[in-house]
Amino acid sequence: MLDTALQELLAPAIGAMGYELLGVQCLKQRRGTLLRIYIDHADGITLADCARVSHQASGILDVEDPIRGEYTLEVSSPGLDRPLFTPEHFARFVGQRARVQLFRPLAGQRRFSGVLQACQEAGQIQLVEEGTLHTLPFDQIEKARLVPEDEALSPSRQTRINALSKGDDDE
Repeated sequence: MLDTALQELLAPAIGAMGYELLGVQCLKQRRGTLLRIYIDHADGITLADCARVSHQASGILDVEDPIRGEYTLEVSSPGLDRPLFTPEHFARFVGQRARVQLFRPLAGQRRFSGVLQACQEAGQIQLVEEGTLHTLPFDQIEKARLVPEDEALSPSRQTRINALSKGDDDE
């Protein structure tokens, strides 16, 4: 899988810069490929951090040339709806809400949204959705993201959301 190879190629350099490489997505588009790199740091990520990592990653990609054809490089922070790429990511966020999409349906369902309960060593994720415990094989997860909690939103956005949910239309 190209995403894994790219992660292995870029992780040492990005790690040496003091950032955590959360994951790499290689998305086919009409005109080439979008290569999205997610980075994190204990102090958060700024635009300058993204620019530094983009410059370093571009150099590596130019030399190694792992992507056929044209591509667009995008470096991003994980954001509030942080993507989850590895079992360690799932384990780190046990107790939080997540959306998970599988490659193929499991018991007739492909999309799940609930609270992460566990990340088992057997390569399975446990998630509770509306009182039902789902055990999802990690190798069948196509994509997963945290669902931002209301308290994680900025105070001004939270005030606006609260006003809209109460039916106040002052804005």
